[in-house]
Amino acid sequence: QMQKYLLYNAVEPEDLPTLRELSTMEICRVWSGMSRYIHRQLLQKTAVEIGVGTFAVVPVHATVGEDKVLPVERPMFILSKPLKMFYNLESDETKIPDEIPVVQPDFEEIAAEIHFRHEIVEHCVQETLLCFAGALRDNKEVEFSFR
Repeated sequence: QMQKYLLYNAVEPEDLPTLRELSTMEICRVWSGMSRYIHRQLLQKTAVEIGVGTFAVVPVHATVGEDKVLPVERPMFILSKPLKMFYNLESDETKIPDEIPVVQPDFEEIAAEIHFRHEIVEHCVQETLLCFAGALRDNKEVEFSFR
């Protein structure tokens, strides 16, 4: 699944048939549904792998005051290793603990919740990630905001 985001060529409009059909509102609706799905999984201590990386709640140590260190859990997006190497990206090495199960998004569940066909949801997500990979390839700034 991740291989298709390792791009040798630029992303062309014909690579994005679903995004071209959908309005901005509809694309946002798909990603809101995706966001809620990921949130529910994280609350159940499950990580979600989306092709370019994985959303997970990871234990980290927070420094409080001068000398106190508290273990806290932090939701994070961890870019996939092959993607980092392919695009020559720097980021902290974050490991998802072995006891945390990792799932793929359930497009049927997300689609049912937002009243879209599941193919549309799946293609919309994959094409958005393709745009994301295209931006990485072309060294463009990318801002993805998740609630």
